[in-house]
Formats: sequence, structure tokens, C-alpha cells
Amino acid sequence: MVSAMGDRTASAILALLLLSSWSLMVVMAYQGRGMEGREKRVEEKAPRSPEDRGLFILRRSKEVLKTDAGEVRLMMGYRYRGNHSPMHIGFITMEPNTLYIPQYIDASLILFVRRGEAKVGYIYKNKLVEKRLKSGYVDAIPAGSSFYIVNSDKSERLHIICSIDTLESMEYYGAYPQSFYVGGGVLPRSVLSGFDASTLSAAFNVSSDQLEMILNSQRGGPIIRLNGEAAEQRDYLSSIMQLKERMVQEKEMDSDDDDEAEQEEDDVWTWRCLLKSLLGKGDCRVQRKHKLAHSPGSYNLYDTEPSYQNDYGYSIAIDGHDYSALKHSNLGVYLVNLKAGAMLSPHVNPTATEYGIILRGSGTIQVVFPNGTAAMNAKVSEGDVFWIPRYFPFCQIASDGAPLEFFGFTTSARKNRPQFLVGKSSLLHSMRGPELAAAFGVSEEQLERIVKAQREAVILPTSPHREMEEINGKKWKGEEVLVMKRGLFA
Repeated sequence: MVSAMGDRTASAILALLLLSSWSLMVVMAYQGRGMEGREKRVEEKAPRSPEDRGLFILRRSKEVLKTDAGEVRLMMGYRYRGNHSPMHIGFITMEPNTLYIPQYIDASLILFVRRGEAKVGYIYKNKLVEKRLKSGYVDAIPAGSSFYIVNSDKSERLHIICSIDTLESMEYYGAYPQSFYVGGGVLPRSVLSGFDASTLSAAFNVSSDQLEMILNSQRGGPIIRLNGEAAEQRDYLSSIMQLKERMVQEKEMDSDDDDEAEQEEDDVWTWRCLLKSLLGKGDCRVQRKHKLAHSPGSYNLYDTEPSYQNDYGYSIAIDGHDYSALKHSNLGVYLVNLKAGAMLSPHVNPTATEYGIILRGSGTIQVVFPNGTAAMNAKVSEGDVFWIPRYFPFCQIASDGAPLEFFGFTTSARKNRPQFLVGKSSLLHSMRGPELAAAFGVSEEQLERIVKAQREAVILPTSPHREMEEINGKKWKGEEVLVMKRGLFA
């Protein structure tokens, strides 16, 4: 009995050993055969090269509205670290003689007139202020402030680029800004239409027939034409234009004793007064017993001294100190123009995320991950929108054939003070010494030679190495070229 049990135990142990040996052989064979396939699968799933992927090029375009009079398109910012994008970029295009009807939205706007001339009216301290913005002008509209835009030119399209600050947007509408149309009718509906007729009739102290006229006439959409039949309709639009002309005439008649400066003041009316006039409840003459309030002026970006300029291009940066209207939105604005073949030196924004729009030309944008690997090396051209997260090193390079001009916004109204990594004014130039040389594993002489080789700052030529070769009259030796280690440069 004991002998039989021993035989069965020995047989079981032998079977287990054989099974384990066979399993090990199968696993090893699988690993051997599968290694090549696994590497192939990893290679297939691996992201494309930095030259092919535009990780920081915005491509999610949303058509917000479109009529025969114009359109609004939104370039959506990407989520970063699980948070909503702090900014979207909007593009407003309006045909000649058109109106983007009065509204307010749940986001602050910074307007930049790219082409054409805009007449912008908006509420400031409970009064309506109207401004004319030519190409290059920047203006700010706070979140919740009612505004409208008019392209009164008879032949030229109006193109506006705007930042849309999402920090004040209502979360239950998602990541998209929401418009609330003050003016409107059937399409789009005015926010007034949502109230009971009896409530509105009592609030305005007018008849329901009068309310019917103003709330059911407009059918052309958010952007409408002001010429032809639309300009002749007896709705609130024609009333606004007639009211404007009448007030200008009254102002000219009553301004004989006003000085020249007062004659050039912005036209200002109270919003309540404007609505009363539209409903036929009296005139809208402003009693000047007190000095009229002024809104912050607009800022002409094209008529501004460059923040930096050399033979290779220039850059302009304005913040809340330069233009007080930017403080409310906590945004900055910049414009960069690089000559053909020039480079905006590799740099870091220590205080802000940057958004940019290519206005003209073409070139390349390079961005580096924190670990020193290439995040993006993408070609860009007119109309492309890019963004650079705070702290990420990057640079822009103009193509050899034409200048590169780009405009954009930064998410801080404070002075950004970018940290340049290369060039005469770079942080490497300031930090050069034994510590930095030891960090790179080279001698101080080698570091000094490399860091001081570039004689330009901020905006650089793209062939300094060849220029230095011509100056020295000889080729540089390979061992004398400093190889920047990962963690600082790509």
C-alpha cells in the first residue's frame, strides 16, 4: 500500500516536472518569436516623428454661426493637465455694410482688427460707448458687457481676431462660450423674448403691439446686412441708425460753446434711454449736468514702438501696464515680425501660456518637452493657430523665402519677461561660469566659446555657425562643438 502510494507520488512529481519544463520552453519560444512582433507593434503604435505631429497646433475648429453677411469661427483650445483650456481663439468675418447684432457673452474678449475698419459699441459703466477701430487696433470687452460690431465700409471685408477667456464661462454650457442676444427677433431670439408678454409690457410701459414689432421683425441671423431692404425695415436696427443721426445733429447744434476736446468725445448714451427711444417713449437726449464717463481707449498695435528690434526683425508686447483694459481679462498681447530666415531665439515663458496666430508668411515652430525631448517640430503658414504651455521651451523660425508675422495673446497681464536660452541676452550668457560648465561636462573655455559665439540677442540669424566659420577662416573642430545635454535643449 505504501509502495503504491510512493509510486503514484513519484509519478505525479515527474509529471509536474515535465509539465513545468514544457511550459518554460513554450514561454521562451513565445518570447523569442514574439519579440520581433512586439517591437513591430510598439513601432506601429509609437507616435509619429516630431516633424509630422503638431501637438501644439490647434486644429479643432467650430463654426459658431454663418449667414450671408458673415461668419464666426472658433478655434478650440486643448485641455491641459485635466483642465479646460484657458482660452479659445475666435475669427469674425463680416461683409461690407453688415451688423453683428447686440449681445453679451459669458467670456471676456480682446479684439484685434486684422483687416478693415470696425465700429464697436459696448456698455461701459451703464453707458453705451462707440469706437471706430482701424486695422491694428486692440480693444477689450468685459464678460457680460453688451456689445455690437458694425462693418460700415461699402467694399472691404472686416476680419477680427479675438481671444475668448473661458475662465468666466458657465460650466453647464461646456467649454463653449454662450451668446445672449439682446437684439434679435425670430432668428436669433432676443433674451427679452423669454419673458411673458404682460411682464415686458408692464416693464417697458408700452402696449403688446409695440413689443410685437420689436421682438418679431428680425429674421436674418446674428450677422445681418444693413443695406437694401434690411436698412429700410422699421425694426430696431433702422431705429438705431436714425437715432444715431439725430443725436449727432443735436450734439452739433448744442456744442457751439464746447471746446474742441469735448467735441471729439466718444458718443455715449444710456442703454435705458436707447430702448425707450426705440419703443417711441421719448427722446434720448443726454443731459450733460455731469462730465461723461470715458471707457479705456483702444490701443494701436501697429503704431507702437517695438519692445525689441534688430536687423532680423522686431517684437511688440503690451500688458496691463501699457493698456489698462488688459488688466480685467488678465491677458497680454504681442506681435512678432521675423525677416526671412530669422529665428526668435529658444525661450521659455515663466508666467504665461502663449497663443499665436500666423498672420502672414510661413516657417517652423519647435517645442521641447520638460524631459528635453522634441515635442513638436511643425511647419506653419498663414491662418495656423498654435499654443505653448507655460514653462515649455520653444522657438519660431521664418522660412528662407519670406518674412513670418504672428500675433497672439498671453495668459497674464503682467510683464511676461521671457527667459531666452540662447543669444547675447540669454540666461546661459548670464550664468556662464564653473557651475554651468560642470553641468555640461565641459571646460569653462569651451563653454565660453560656445555661449559668446552668438553676437545677436532675442531675434537671431539661422546660420550663426557658418558666419563664425567665415570670420575664423576655418572649420570648427567637432570636439570643440558643445553638445547640449537633454533637460535644457532638444
